[in-house]
Amino acid sequence: MTTQPADTAPDQVARLLALVPYLLARGEVRLDDAAAHFGTDAAQIERDLRLLFMTGLSPGLPGDLIEVDLDALEGDRMIRVDNADYLARPVRFSPAEATALVVALRTMADSAPEGAADVIERTLAKLEEAAGADGEDLLRLHVLPTPLEASAVVPVLESAIAHGRQVEITYYVPSRDQESRRTVDPRGLARVEDLLYLDAWCHTAQGDRAFRVDRIVTARELDTEVADKGARPRDLTGGWFTDAETTTVTLRLAPPARWVIEYYQVTDQRPGPHGTIDVDLEVASEQWAQSLLFRLAPHAMLLAPADYADTFRATAREALSLYEGDGVDSTRTPQDHPHTTE
Repeated sequence: MTTQPADTAPDQVARLLALVPYLLARGEVRLDDAAAHFGTDAAQIERDLRLLFMTGLSPGLPGDLIEVDLDALEGDRMIRVDNADYLARPVRFSPAEATALVVALRTMADSAPEGAADVIERTLAKLEEAAGADGEDLLRLHVLPTPLEASAVVPVLESAIAHGRQVEITYYVPSRDQESRRTVDPRGLARVEDLLYLDAWCHTAQGDRAFRVDRIVTARELDTEVADKGARPRDLTGGWFTDAETTTVTLRLAPPARWVIEYYQVTDQRPGPHGTIDVDLEVASEQWAQSLLFRLAPHAMLLAPADYADTFRATAREALSLYEGDGVDSTRTPQDHPHTTE
């Protein structure tokens, strides 16, 4: 009996980078076909996909993550991914990014083994050729405004912030593939890593929101003034959420769900009964907490707050009721049996 050779971390990263464009180009692919294409087994591709749906664009909020249709994967053994179109396009480097790559590659070239040194030299030559400058000129390039900062919506937002007026925006939500029109009170623009965000009070959602500017399709400054002229922009750079806008959620995690501790910022953790662990997370949306719990089911239980738990039970029972008559017991929810591994 032949066994697959042990998979290394570099092997998996390389496969993941090739896997997404391969899937996007085909729409959907059978699990076994994808395994054959990449010279591995179906179990390994499934592990890759379960890692993939926890990755995406920074800063990694739910709308930024790659979406994998787990129902299709587990039911029909079909692979479908979404919200990853940026990996299907050729990489375009800004001058700053190209410069950083050149500096890093030159540093590596000094100590790289002979085979790797040749690859580094060829890569350097391609970067310098693409930049239209020799290496020394490339290192002296100034950082130019990105297309995002030069986009038409930014001046509109800046003007509305300066004048204390409301803005009507059309905002694209990739997780639902929908555009929504909403009126917001803009407070400020903030750069978080490589992305620009609008900090605002959203009258549609009746709450504080941070909108990714590259997902604002249109923006129109209104004549109406913002509700609170003294409102100051939040500091989004030091952390996404402040105490004023979050709720502490307590989850009880069985062993298969402990990846939450590694993936999300947990404020506290304590041993629970029967090998479980209780964790506290700060969340800014009840809907997001419910979405996470559905992903973890049946290996997690929502302990607090009580109203979140009640809403989740009602939502889960409503979902299960759709399967009545198919042998599913709709009186039990994932909340009722979270520890199937015991």
